Amino acid sequence: MLTRYEVVRVLASPVFPAFDARVRRDVRRLARRSPARRPEVLDVGARTSPFTVGLPVRVTVLDLPRESEVQRSLKLGVTDDIVDQLQRRRSNVERVVLEDMTRTAEPDARYDGVLAVEVIEHVPDDDAFVTQLRRVVRPGGWVYLTTPNGDYVRNEGPDHNPDHLRLYGRDELAGLLGRHFDEVHVEYAIHTGPHRWHGQRLSVARTPLAFGRAAWANVRNRIESRTVGDQTRRTANLIAVCRVDA
Repeated sequence: MLTRYEVVRVLASPVFPAFDARVRRDVRRLARRSPARRPEVLDVGARTSPFTVGLPVRVTVLDLPRESEVQRSLKLGVTDDIVDQLQRRRSNVERVVLEDMTRTAEPDARYDGVLAVEVIEHVPDDDAFVTQLRRVVRPGGWVYLTTPNGDYVRNEGPDHNPDHLRLYGRDELAGLLGRHFDEVHVEYAIHTGPHRWHGQRLSVARTPLAFGRAAWANVRNRIESRTVGDQTRRTANLIAVCRVDA
């Protein structure tokens, strides 16, 4: 049974940013195609695992503890308060594991699917990271991975993120993932521009008018983002779906 928090999140999801909607839709589709009735999913670097709220999956959240000043300033990693919130608010989060994915002790072939949403750009050893993603997925399983679109986005200027160690172009990301998985599909996603920017203000809207403007911007951005799969420019993200043969 969904918690009150999950019900509110699900009901509000139609006005969430286009990126949130895209990831949630894709993960729901992947979960439905799994042979398991309630697939086991590992959500790496997820903190609160927002993209799996209300989905018929059993979630393990794996993330680093929040220790450094950079983590605190960017709200990365997991705190005791986040663990407490997950336990109180979420009905489908079964475990929280605090460790580095590149050195995880999770068993081989444990999960039906793995999420790594906007994580790999933070990881020093990306090949070790992908190796572990592949190791913990069952035959017939999938990995869903997103990262900023390095063919267009630049980590510089006022939006510079000091914890982003690299940006990937589509071919570079496909090559990295292709060394580990049997099938890899990488595409561009989420149209950039004023609607995307205004829509991201939804979480900080303090008045009904501001909330309404941000919600409408998100609706417009979803429409703009429907057909950008091969559009290199003016797209914010890369989305990769990787599969392991049964």
